[in-house]
Amino acid sequence: MRMYDIIKKKRDGNELTTEEINFVVEKYVSGEIPDYQMAAFLMAVYFRGLNERETYDLTIAMARSGEFVDLSAISGIKVDKHSTGGVGDKVTLVVLPIVACFGVKVAKMSGRGLGHTGGTIDKLESIPGMRVELDKSEFFKVVNEVGFSIISQTGNLVPADKKIYALRDATATVDNISLIASSIVSKKLASGADAIVFDVKVGSGAFLKDIDSARKLARLMIDILARYGKRAKAVLSDMDQPLGRMVGNSLEVIEAIECLKGLGQKDLEKLSIRIAKEMLELADVKVTEAQILEALISGEALKVFRKFLKAQGGDEGIVEDYSKLPVAKETVFVPSEKSGYVYKINAEAVGLASVLLGAGRSKKEDVIDHGVGIEVLKKVSDFVQKGEPLVKLYVGKRSKVDDAIKLIKEAYEIRQEQPEPKDVVLEVIE
Repeated sequence: MRMYDIIKKKRDGNELTTEEINFVVEKYVSGEIPDYQMAAFLMAVYFRGLNERETYDLTIAMARSGEFVDLSAISGIKVDKHSTGGVGDKVTLVVLPIVACFGVKVAKMSGRGLGHTGGTIDKLESIPGMRVELDKSEFFKVVNEVGFSIISQTGNLVPADKKIYALRDATATVDNISLIASSIVSKKLASGADAIVFDVKVGSGAFLKDIDSARKLARLMIDILARYGKRAKAVLSDMDQPLGRMVGNSLEVIEAIECLKGLGQKDLEKLSIRIAKEMLELADVKVTEAQILEALISGEALKVFRKFLKAQGGDEGIVEDYSKLPVAKETVFVPSEKSGYVYKINAEAVGLASVLLGAGRSKKEDVIDHGVGIEVLKKVSDFVQKGEPLVKLYVGKRSKVDDAIKLIKEAYEIRQEQPEPKDVVLEVIE
């Protein structure tokens, strides 16, 4: 079997066998297939596509390239969630304590942010003392005692995806539905959960800009997992503006805690409740959204979050005293240049502005500033007077403030007519 023949076969639009796909993944991970041939293969896939069976085979081959996490030491049904990435997305920090209130366990491995979307691990690392690298026995112990744990992905979890994604990123082959699905689902399979809820973001701040592409990706991921014998659902959620009001690591932790106190922004609260409900249903726990809201209002979910912080070395005091978090002291307001209604916000531009301030990474090696970020003061359908601030920037020594301001001004579209606000939950796919 030769890589040359496989590239040519896919270039010409023919279907690859399971053996050929396994060969590509195994030999690339081992270093026997060079980057230039893998890049050619990815470009052929990008233009010719993979069918459902080929996508499934690629996913399984990638998942099997490293270790599988065995979660049998954790009692009960284990449910996971995965977001395709958004701006201001701190849902994991709200949802997992809620789900744990109802006795369902979540053993979550998360990543760091890259590009305009944030990462859960970066948010947690803004908490003084917080440990996100635990060995398996401690990870399982926290899940069993608290109800959930969040740690950074282990080094040997789906090494094929790490290598392939880096190449996709460098060769403009990221946004292909089959390649996206195999990347996401291979990691979820290797992570060992029994059931998974996908939060598939749609809109200007998401990788998928239109709902048809989002539906296609959601159904493909659910089908792959069903074929493998696991249950899954997908919630399609609006990312045509930042979720909540805060964008940036410590700022998003504060907003998540406010939500856990029952004082959250309505879009964040609504999406978190819906995702929690779908996760609980996959674990055969039937609850209403009113019961989930009560877990927030009563403080039960916040108690679980405090236990999680303590179990992983984080300072519990942040729950009452936000000054314990590294929030930037210097702030800059960006005023509106005219009066009217906020008609649109380019959420991707807001995310990129936060990167310019230092809250995210342009490259994996970049060092982030946990204290900087953006507070969105005006959202879609809000009225704004000329000169009134649209956002508040939290800036640090390395922040490129002028460039960030320019992006924010370009992100906002102000019109005289008031738009209809969209529901944050667009659709649920079983």
